[in-house]
Amino acid sequence: MSSRRKIAAGNWKMNGLRQALSEVEALHVSNPAPECEVVICPPATLIRSMAKRCTEMAINVGGQDCHEDSSGAHTGDISAEMLADTGATHVILGHSERREAYGESDAQVRAKTKSAWTAGLIAIVCIGESLTHREAKNTLDIVGGQLAASVPDAATGENLVIAYEPIWAIGSGLTPTLDEIVEVHNFIRARLVRRFGDAIGKAVRVLYGGSMKPENAAEIGALPNVDGGLVGGASLKAADFSKIVAAL
Repeated sequence: MSSRRKIAAGNWKMNGLRQALSEVEALHVSNPAPECEVVICPPATLIRSMAKRCTEMAINVGGQDCHEDSSGAHTGDISAEMLADTGATHVILGHSERREAYGESDAQVRAKTKSAWTAGLIAIVCIGESLTHREAKNTLDIVGGQLAASVPDAATGENLVIAYEPIWAIGSGLTPTLDEIVEVHNFIRARLVRRFGDAIGKAVRVLYGGSMKPENAAEIGALPNVDGGLVGGASLKAADFSKIVAAL
């Protein structure tokens, strides 16, 4: 049995106005002392308010991206230091939507991860294949390449979380088979151990991030080397996310 504590991480993406903060309070009421770690990454406009509300709750708050520089002439961007200043403890980096819509490279994700660590944040680094890659049977090549190039050398079990997100499963309702999930997660674990050694490689948590929902969270979360989930739409409502938290 793994000693790694499971994580239920919610990515709200570009959703949520101030009234949505009530969902955090409802989540706390449903799961006041969760056995897994809970992280919610709301839009930047809500991070400070959510962090203040979660002070007495077992809920961590994170950002959805950060710039690689700590400050400067980057209109519209937010630095890791700024996120930490709001009370955030985590940040999602290299999400497929950032990689695809903004052309973020592995090198940029690596630089952002270094910046996050400098600011004391835990980096949730996303990697995963497209449907084209999956159909061409290139999944492990893509995942291995992104893992190697996106993660800096100073990784530890405390500052890094990996999220495997099969891009074709995000928001589509499609889910890989359990065997396919296990294959990729075991591969990621082996690569982490090979690069960072047994202690660190086995301490870094690896989340599944493709259409996890209340109906499949327990089944997926019980798979070997699956240490929780990075959840999109199902994290927006406490009624749904609380079931995933309970399942994990």
